[in-house]
Amino acid sequence: MRINLLNAGKRFNREWIFRHFNYEFISGNSYAIIGSNGMGKSTLLQVVATSMTISEGSVSYFNNDILISSDTIYKNISIVAPYIELVEEMTLTEFLIFHNKLKPFYSDLSIKKIIELIGLEKSNDKQLRYYSSGMKQRVKLAQSIFSNVPVVFLDEPSTNLDLEGIDLYKRLIKEYCTDRITIVSSNDKSEYDYCNEIINMKDIKQFE
Repeated sequence: MRINLLNAGKRFNREWIFRHFNYEFISGNSYAIIGSNGMGKSTLLQVVATSMTISEGSVSYFNNDILISSDTIYKNISIVAPYIELVEEMTLTEFLIFHNKLKPFYSDLSIKKIIELIGLEKSNDKQLRYYSSGMKQRVKLAQSIFSNVPVVFLDEPSTNLDLEGIDLYKRLIKEYCTDRITIVSSNDKSEYDYCNEIINMKDIKQFE
């Protein structure tokens, strides 16, 4: 799998967040999009994920050099982000079963095993609305990282996690994301210290 950005640009009204940006993301590599608040990290991540419309240029996904239709890109990606909502009326078990129907998990991971891996066995029958913010973040990590897709997007992935939760996040990345395209948006080095390529929004601004 690879993702190509060609002359990519995004603007809101008259303000360009980035412009004339060319880049290639390749399976087996992990990428960090960094920069201070307001620089456009999350915007770039959402543009690459095609969840936000690009203003100019193109974002193309290829599988074995075959172009993937824009209508089916969503089948190849998963995302963790503060703005992603859970179905809070469901219990954890119900939510994971529901998610598995939409975007299947790895076949060797049962719902029970996933719940054990994220350490929420004692709360699996509790509605998600009663979860703490840190517990909800573990659920978000699970639905994304355990989905059987080639591309994982992580926007501020350790939001609301305690030290144990951060260790869990890093362990899951190491165990399940090494052969995928992993893209992290963050200004916290502990969230992306495993990444082997860095995209600094400050440098992208120079292309304007």
